[in-house]
Amino acid sequence: MSSEPRIDTALSPRYAQLPTFMRMPAATDPRGRDAVVIGAPYDGGTSYRPGARFGPRAIRAESVLLHGVGVERGPGVLDLLDVVDAGDLDLSPFAMENAIDEATTALTALYEHNRAILMLGGDHSLTLAALRAAHREHGPLAVIHLDAHSDTYPPVYGGRYHHGTPFRHAIDEGLVQPQKMVQIGIRGHTPNPGSLSFARDRGVVIVTMDDFDELGTAGIKRLLLEHTTGQPVYVSIDVDAADPAYAPGTGTPAPGGLTSREILALIKVVGDLQPVGFDIVEVSPAYDHAGITSLLAAEIGAELLYQYARSLDAVPATPALTVDHDSSPGRNNR
Repeated sequence: MSSEPRIDTALSPRYAQLPTFMRMPAATDPRGRDAVVIGAPYDGGTSYRPGARFGPRAIRAESVLLHGVGVERGPGVLDLLDVVDAGDLDLSPFAMENAIDEATTALTALYEHNRAILMLGGDHSLTLAALRAAHREHGPLAVIHLDAHSDTYPPVYGGRYHHGTPFRHAIDEGLVQPQKMVQIGIRGHTPNPGSLSFARDRGVVIVTMDDFDELGTAGIKRLLLEHTTGQPVYVSIDVDAADPAYAPGTGTPAPGGLTSREILALIKVVGDLQPVGFDIVEVSPAYDHAGITSLLAAEIGAELLYQYARSLDAVPATPALTVDHDSSPGRNNR
């Protein structure tokens, strides 16, 4: 749907040309778009493994594998949306408060001229900038947050921001409605026994991995619909929501997480909501193996864009699946 031509995989091999996200058109000053993909190469808020500043480049490199046409889905996402890759935010690698302010200014400008943003991180501290920008355009936000960590922790080491603080600041600044915020995949270790109290005391719904085992994917989808329907929704996905077996390339991995398939299944609910912005953060390529973390992040990004198209009623109806009930369980019907 974009006015600029995208790279045709039938003519150009996927390893050739500049690797924009999903080989979509590049646009340095996008205006009037359904969605804009923007990189946020920054990891000044990382507390353990560094390297998320290289995440956007790695995600784009793996995204060339994605044609954008899902199996049994009809038109591809780039035929459903006018979406472009706007390159990267230029952020100070030395002054964190400057980086947050720079990101807020740039993302706010993108929201002024386009409908939605998909940000490729970078560490999770920059989600605060994206929430500020989305709030300015849409008002208080509901939030779907997949992560091993709540990221509502206080500042530490004398710094105001880090990748564990974005949602604490967002709640304090009134950017999000905590009662309409759902955090999924929380697990592992926290600095002290009360680390989740800030969020819970304000009404944030925290779904630990033990809760996930009890409720299952279908139960979590119902919970998301119950808490976020009717409100502009921001979706933030830290790749460490996935178990390190599926996403080893991240800054603070935590065993016992979601599978790739569970994450992709959960975000299919986004198309039934009112999403206005997305991010995928904390990909650290130096710790990745065979690019599987970057590839998962790219797949999540493609799915989020497809679900955004669904939310705009841009996806045509597809025939319902028919099942041959006369077939025996052991019969091969392929």
